[in-house]
Amino acid sequence: MTRHPNLLVGLDQPDDAGVYRLASGAALVQTVDFFTPIVDDPFDWGRIAAANALSDVYAMGGAPITALSIVGWPREELSLDLLADVQRGGAAVLAEAECTLVGGHSVDDREPKYGLAVTGIVDPDAMMTNRSARVGDRLVLTKPLGTGLISTAIKRDRATPEQIEAAVEMMVMLNRTAAGAAVACGVRTATDVTGFGLLGHLAEVIQASSVGARVDHRWVPLLPGVEDLASDGVVPGGTTRNLAAAAEFTNFGDLADVFQIVLADAQTSGGLLLAVAPDRCDDLIAALGDSGTPAAAVIGEIVEGSEITVR
Repeated sequence: MTRHPNLLVGLDQPDDAGVYRLASGAALVQTVDFFTPIVDDPFDWGRIAAANALSDVYAMGGAPITALSIVGWPREELSLDLLADVQRGGAAVLAEAECTLVGGHSVDDREPKYGLAVTGIVDPDAMMTNRSARVGDRLVLTKPLGTGLISTAIKRDRATPEQIEAAVEMMVMLNRTAAGAAVACGVRTATDVTGFGLLGHLAEVIQASSVGARVDHRWVPLLPGVEDLASDGVVPGGTTRNLAAAAEFTNFGDLADVFQIVLADAQTSGGLLLAVAPDRCDDLIAALGDSGTPAAAVIGEIVEGSEITVR
């Protein structure tokens, strides 16, 4: 594995993105993400995929500056007009993020895929990572959980219009303002909640920081009706795998199965999970509220130990 003195975050300390210091003193943030359709509307799929790819830069406290599109498309089976709608959706979110699309690459693929490789910039002294959590820090979540369950419900024709609207609204929403509020309040520990679910990404934080965590499931914000979907077995495969993995580092106590599923739900373009010093927590909650962040929920705290306890 190549190691360079200017590489601030790399494969030896996995995080949301790689970070490389430039000669100017600023640092590049680099990430890539793409996936198959999770909603029926191609424009919304493009928006969601773009917001999801940009999120890793925000999770590091950075600002995205350029992007490259990644496309796999079955050109003999699906119209290129649909692909144009997908790319228009992605372009709309990039414009909102003030991130410039500079190119991309496409291949003929049996299964449609779309996403972005994103480059951002960050001040290394203000960078957020997943390895700086300290005992006593409060855990703050900035978006409700449940997009994985609702996306699966969409595929099975089980989602209500209200659930679809709420999930899409959350998934296309950038984490830019939440990240800005966090950096302004001196937060140095963050991750975005995506494919590994809340518990999986929190596990990365406690492992990297050599601490434990306590979460109260009653304080975790949820999208409408996701408990019912979990109870009815409308659960994505990724969530099931997440829950099996979480059993190795989580003490669920007597928590009902339905809430275990929700806490492990594989998210797409989820919110930021922040660890903030207790004396800055009120300032952070206020800043998140002022910035219009959809949730500013204190869901637990960092404790001594090496596991997650859910109460």
